[in-house]
Amino acid sequence: MPGAKNVANGACGDRCNRRALAGGSGVRRRGGRPLQTALTGAAECNAVGVCNLGDPDGSGTASLRLNPGQEEICFELRVSDIDLPATGAHIHRAPAGFAGPIVVLLPSPTGELTIGCVSAERDLIREIIRNPEQFYVNVHTAPFRAGAVRGQL
Repeated sequence: MPGAKNVANGACGDRCNRRALAGGSGVRRRGGRPLQTALTGAAECNAVGVCNLGDPDGSGTASLRLNPGQEEICFELRVSDIDLPATGAHIHRAPAGFAGPIVVLLPSPTGELTIGCVSAERDLIREIIRNPEQFYVNVHTAPFRAGAVRGQL
């Protein structure tokens, strides 16, 4: 869906929506530690380290702003060339090359752009900030239930 936008209601609700609808991004205008990653199908891996399991055409970016003081993660997910609406989006704990457990639920993208904020425990946010390489973001779709695109933080 070219040009489609989804402004997700996360923990910050209407204040994220107002910024997004005014042309700003909740990720760029909020405090906290920024992290960004490219999302690809080739980066999708299973628990035993077999990779290249995602959508071969899928791509995107995940921009995060982690704020442990507010116990909040704001995000901007951009995806393209995957089947939408997505069936899930998450932050997982695992190093590159392996699948791991979900630690933060993100709203499932219904369009190419999803912006919002979600609550997360302060200690978890601090752990992600200290060791981003031990976490990844992925987006799931019906044809790629284990993940269509993934990016290691």
